[in-house]
Amino acid sequence: MKKFLLLVCMIACYTAAFAQSVTLTFTAKDAANQHVQLNRVSITNLTKGWQETIYWPDTTLTMQNGTGIADVETHRGTSLQLSQNNPNPFIGTTEVSLMVAEEGEVMVEISDITGRVVETQCIASLQAGTCKFRVTLSTVGTYVMTARQNGQTSSIKMVCNGGGNGNRIEYTGNGGNASYACATQPKSGSKYNTSHPFTFGDQMEYVGYAVINGSEMESDHISQVQNASQSFVLQFDVSQAQDGQPCPGAATVTDIDNNTYNTVQIGNQCWMKENLRTMRYANGTSIPLGTSTSTITSYRYNPNNNANNVPTYGYLYNWPAVMHGASSSSSNPSGVQGICPNGWHVPSDAEWTQLTNFVSSQSQYQCGSSSSNIAKALASTKGWNSSTNNCAVGNNSSTNNATGFSALPAGYYTYGLYDDFGYCANFWSATEYGNYDAYGRYLDCDYAYVYRNFSSKNFGFSVRCVRD
Repeated sequence: MKKFLLLVCMIACYTAAFAQSVTLTFTAKDAANQHVQLNRVSITNLTKGWQETIYWPDTTLTMQNGTGIADVETHRGTSLQLSQNNPNPFIGTTEVSLMVAEEGEVMVEISDITGRVVETQCIASLQAGTCKFRVTLSTVGTYVMTARQNGQTSSIKMVCNGGGNGNRIEYTGNGGNASYACATQPKSGSKYNTSHPFTFGDQMEYVGYAVINGSEMESDHISQVQNASQSFVLQFDVSQAQDGQPCPGAATVTDIDNNTYNTVQIGNQCWMKENLRTMRYANGTSIPLGTSTSTITSYRYNPNNNANNVPTYGYLYNWPAVMHGASSSSSNPSGVQGICPNGWHVPSDAEWTQLTNFVSSQSQYQCGSSSSNIAKALASTKGWNSSTNNCAVGNNSSTNNATGFSALPAGYYTYGLYDDFGYCANFWSATEYGNYDAYGRYLDCDYAYVYRNFSSKNFGFSVRCVRD
């Protein structure tokens, strides 16, 4: 009897150990010991001969010891499930279904095989059920489409043979209410489970990749035997430019009208710290002062219909003026000089996302310890109407502008109306949404978020340029 009980105990202990999982958590620092946002982490099992890659905002990988069959329902479970796109491969456009078990905000993004995000769409509220998306991609390649909601993640691989007019993710209905005015940031800290085989004592290797000072860098390699859960700090051998300070080598930039703008380094990007106020393109062509709207003709407008506002708030420009005949771009960098001075360009939607993702990842820029509450860190300390809402831009605005970006509430112009001066800041991107709209970013005195939205190309918005 004792031998039997001992055997049962041994089996139980062995089973418990056999089923145990190992969770790997990754962060990164540069040569100055400053936090680095990882684009992706490559995990290689040298013993078993497999490789797995996790992409931002995923920060952990869980491996099941022994069986090699992970509980992938946590990653691709019934609460959130992307179905394989149809057709696949596709030319230009394909259809994707997403099963959502609970109502709420959903972030959908598409990245190429290097981990570079080429398109994102954040939907503020999707009802439970099956909803559908139309995906358009312009460049030949293999892509990963990922949906995220409340820590759940589901991904599919897609093969595009080119032919699309730009990159887009369009909600087409069946089970959800598409409201696009939601916070830009996906929720970070997601856990990714792999189904690859793993056994305690396997030799593993870990390598991080991040964009530092405009170039993708590879971290030092960590190679070791893995026997337990562990947190890793991946080390990069270069230092990032200091946030909130003038850009190295470009503290100011001057346009063709001899307007001089201060610059600010935020993460790996160098931005203008002021709204554009040029009346001419870099080639000398004038931009007419508008009194009407157009989706074809270039116009600039005085904020709040008052020329005295221009030195502080810059001009408002419609999208044709911003692009100066260039085609829409979803690339990072956009490659669209447009209205910007030589050596600078109009930020794409992906570049705006890079900015807000970086700010969201830094605790010193968050209000109330929420990664979504970053508008105050980007907004100027002056010009905003007051608000009593917690963490809103207009609530104690003297505490704004931790990043130095200095967004000003120049309002907007549309259909003969100058509106929301002092209430909101609107910025164009170089990325269109269909034939009549384009993406932008929006800050409001009453809210704590930076919103990703799209508006008619005939609206007059502010413009910020990014260094090439």
